[in-house]
This record gives sequence, C-alpha cells and structure tokens, in this order.
Amino acid sequence: MKHPGAETEINEQVTWREITVAGRITGGGTSKLFETGDWRTERPVLDWEKCRQCLLCAPVCPDSSIPVAAGKRLDFDYSHCKGCGVCRQVCPFAAITMVKEQK
Repeated sequence: MKHPGAETEINEQVTWREITVAGRITGGGTSKLFETGDWRTERPVLDWEKCRQCLLCAPVCPDSSIPVAAGKRLDFDYSHCKGCGVCRQVCPFAAITMVKEQK
C-alpha cells in the first residue's frame, strides 16, 4: 500500500521480527513522505516583486518547503510547510509575509 504523498510503499505485512526492540526509532524521520501542511495556522506568501532571489530563506526552512531550481527559488511547497515563519524572519527584503490560513 502506498501512503498518499509517500515515495515508497508501506509494507502492511510487518512481522514481529522486523520491529525494533521496544519499538525504538532507529532512523531519522522526514516530512517529505507525509503531507503535513494542513497543520499550519499561518502560511507564508512571497511577494515576487520584492524577492531578489538571495536564497537566504531556503536553507533555514525546517521542512524543505522552499524549492530551488536552476539557482532560483520557486513558490512554497504548501503540502509540507507548517507555517513556522522562519523564512519571513530571515528575508532581508520583507518579501515574505505570513497570512492567516484559510481552511
């Protein structure tokens, strides 16, 4: 079975031998496998006129929700953005504003 948004198959036939001792997590988690964007209460909005493509926002995003291609940032990946606002805080051009999420 493939979880919505997952890149890999989820094996629902897990046996007790495949479970870690005490259910301990032995690897890092990633939001890339799960769409977590519906958790946010605010979302970042980019003002393309103000953005100077400095790319200071992309590396600070804890969810990798600011894709970059060919040296240019793209629009936000709202499927994974949780609305923390770190990108807004580091933008020296005030090109990112946080707005209330409309559900």
